[in-house]
Amino acid sequence: MQLVEAPGGRALAVDTLGDPQGRPVFLLHGTPGSRLGPVPRSTVLYRLGVLLISFDRPGYGDSTRLPGRRVSSAAADVTAIADALGLDDFAVLGRSGGGPHSLACAALLPDRVCRAATLVSLAPRNAEGLDWYGGMTPSNVREYSEVERGVRHFADSFRFRSQQIRDDPVGLIKDLVPELPPTDRTLVSDSGIRRMLLSTYREAFRYGADGWIDDVLAFTSDWGFKVEDITVPVRLWHGADDQFSPVDHSRWLTDHIPGAQLYLEPGAAHFGALKVMTEALKWAAG
Repeated sequence: MQLVEAPGGRALAVDTLGDPQGRPVFLLHGTPGSRLGPVPRSTVLYRLGVLLISFDRPGYGDSTRLPGRRVSSAAADVTAIADALGLDDFAVLGRSGGGPHSLACAALLPDRVCRAATLVSLAPRNAEGLDWYGGMTPSNVREYSEVERGVRHFADSFRFRSQQIRDDPVGLIKDLVPELPPTDRTLVSDSGIRRMLLSTYREAFRYGADGWIDDVLAFTSDWGFKVEDITVPVRLWHGADDQFSPVDHSRWLTDHIPGAQLYLEPGAAHFGALKVMTEALKWAAG
C-alpha cells in the first residue's frame, strides 16, 4: 500500500497488483468496500498482462474523507493516482458501487480512459423512465429511502452497523444470505471468496462509516456528469437475477451510453460479478 496525495492535500490509499509492465486497469470497489478486494490473484493478472490499481475511495480504509463528494469526484482521484504512477492512459473497471465511479472516469477523462467496464452497476437516481427501486431487495429499498430523507435519518444507523461489521464482518454476510438467490449463496459460501469479502469489509470500516455514508449520498444525488456524454468503449455485465442492483439499471445505462454493450447472464445474480471479473479485466485491458 502507498499513500498518494489527492486534490486538497487528501491522502488516497493505493495498491498495485500484477504485472508492473502490464496494461494499467483501475478497479473501483463496491459499496461498502475497500482496495483489498475481491480481486484476481497476481498470477492471473500476470497471465493477462495487467497492472491492477485499486484504491480506497475517500472515507474508506486509509483514504481521507471528502465530505460532500459526488460520483464525479472519482475522476480527480483517479487522475491524481495515475499521475503519481506515471500513467498516461488506462482502463477502468467498477463493480457494484464502483460502477458509477468508473463511468464518471469514462465521461470526464476521455483523453486518458481507453475503455470502461461495469459489473452490476447502479444507474443515476434521476434516470428518466427507470423505476429505480423496481426489483430491488427490500433491505436496499429501506436503506436508500432513508438516505433520501437526509443524513440525520440514516447516518447513526450506518455508524452502528459499520462498527458491528468491523468487529464481526461475518455478520454482514450472514445478514445478506436470506435475501440472496441460490447462485449467490453458493458463491459467498466459497472459502476463498468469503475470505476476500471479510478482508474488504474489515478494511472499509477501519475508521468508521464515512465512506459508506458518502457513497450512498452520492448515488442518490446528481452524479455530476451525464452518461450520454461518454465517448469511450463501454461494456456492462449484469446477472439477470440481481436484486441488489436490479438488472434494469444496466439496461437503462446501455440505452443511454453511446455504443455501450450489455452482457446479461441468465441465472446469475449480484455476486456473480466476482466470477466474470477476470474476463472483464481482459476486455478492459484490450
